Formats: sequence, C-alpha cells, structure tokens
Amino acid sequence: MIPTDRALQQVLEWGRSLTGFADEHGVEAVRGGQYILQRIHPSLRDTSARTGRDPLDETLIVAFYRELALLFWLDDCNDLDLIAPEQLAAVEQALGQGVPCVLPGFEGCAVLRTSLAALAYDPRDYAQLLYHTRCYCAALRAGHAQVARAERWSYAEYLQNGVDSIAYTNVFCCLSLLWGLDMATLRAHPAFRRVLRLISAIGRLQNDLHGREKDESAGEGANAAILLLQRYPAMPVVEFLKDELAGHTRMLHRVMAQEPFPPPWGPLIEAMAAIRAQYYQTSTSRYRSDAAGGGQRAPA
Repeated sequence: MIPTDRALQQVLEWGRSLTGFADEHGVEAVRGGQYILQRIHPSLRDTSARTGRDPLDETLIVAFYRELALLFWLDDCNDLDLIAPEQLAAVEQALGQGVPCVLPGFEGCAVLRTSLAALAYDPRDYAQLLYHTRCYCAALRAGHAQVARAERWSYAEYLQNGVDSIAYTNVFCCLSLLWGLDMATLRAHPAFRRVLRLISAIGRLQNDLHGREKDESAGEGANAAILLLQRYPAMPVVEFLKDELAGHTRMLHRVMAQEPFPPPWGPLIEAMAAIRAQYYQTSTSRYRSDAAGGGQRAPA
C-alpha cells in the first residue's frame, strides 16, 4: 500500500484547488480509504488476473482517496456553508455532469472527473458515478432543507433520503470503476440492488447512532434519533434505532447468504457493515465523540 504520508500529500495538493477544502477532508478520506482497501486487498489481488488492475497501483489508490475527500468536502459545503449557495450549485452541476465548473476556485472538480473518466475500467461505471453524485448532492440539499421546514419528515422519508446521503453507493461505484468490479452488470440483479439499499440504510443508522450526542449538543437536526424525539418525545429512540439496525443487518446477511456475489463484494459489504467500530471509533477528529469541534457526519 502507498505510504500514508505520500498519499495524503497528493490528496491535499489536489484539494487546494477547491475553495473551502480542509486538511480534515483529506485525512479522513485517506484513513477511510485505507480501511476499505486493506479489508478487500486479498480479493482485489484475486480479481487482478482478470482485470489487470493492480490493487497496489498508486494512481488508482490516490484517485479513490480523492473521490472520498470530495464526498467529505461536499458534505461540509452543505452543513457548514463552506462556499456560497451559487458556488455550490455550480459545483454540483459540474460534478454531476462531468464538466468543468463555470466558476473559478473549483478546478479540482474537473481534474478528478477527467481522471476518473480516463481510468474507468468500464465506462458504464463512470456514467453511474455521475448519476450517484447527482443523487448524493440532491440528498444533502434535501436533508439540509428539511431541518428548517415546519413539517418535518417522517422516519421513513428520512431513512430513504439517508440511503443516498450516506454515499456508500458512490464509494462502491468508484471502487468498481477503478478496479473493474463489474458493478454495472451486477446492478441488473434485484438481490444486488437490495444489498446496496440495506448496507446504505445500515450505514445511515450507524452514523446517526454514533453521532447522536454530538449532534444534539451542536443543535443538529439531521439525525434519525433527534427527528424521532422531536416527533415522539417519550419514545425510547436509541433502543428503537438499535433494533432497526439489527433488523437491517439480519436481512443483509440473509440476502448475502442466498445470493453470493463475486469477489470482492462479500468482504467489501462486510467491511462497510463493520465501519462504525473499525473506522468511526478511531477517527482523530470527525467521528470521535470526544473530539473537540469534530463533526459526526458520514462521508455522506
């Protein structure tokens, strides 16, 4: 694996071309990306005979880290108002369509999209990445806007939006694009689509449970626990969400047992299901519940 310092330097150098980009976005992207790649490395090594894509290829790894950093940055652009609304609208348009941003200060958007288009093992994955970027941006906007609305979302509406705003599908699509994981073909199978939704729902519930206390203290409203408490003050929301998480996890395991998918999808889904304990808890700033000033937002 590429040394952490060298990878981080390349991500931060790219990030300097994005207004509002912070070191934290690169640090957490490299940490999270390393966790995922380490967990699926044996499977990627096995698939390389078919694809010719080396799991240790520095160019591919840095491209993956940069895409993760982009997701963190977009999240904070919505939550922390890092850039003006008209700038964010232009950025979303550029990233979702794969074209240069019409405003200065966001050259990194075109650099990354051009790089991923050229690196795509299957061009269908690049098209899907653009689509999921549009879904992710729309979900972030919707989640941010609903907090201020007089009529709040139901739990079902919140979770549906959270499936997109957690950005797991974006992560999977980028991995498939870079290492030839055939996601475009697998998407034709209903069981695979169900797995994508279940693991994304699990990710959203994990993220909200992990970040509940900090979100409450910060006055954040985009959290399932906070939303439910506002609607049902006497509800044991933590117990309810833990039960929801356990149920989604059992359903995921049943689908995975009935419909095994080619490598590295099994280890990849398992890695994402374990991310709360293996990644959130070890964060130096963004996910640690005791980190001063750190947010509790997913790469989402």
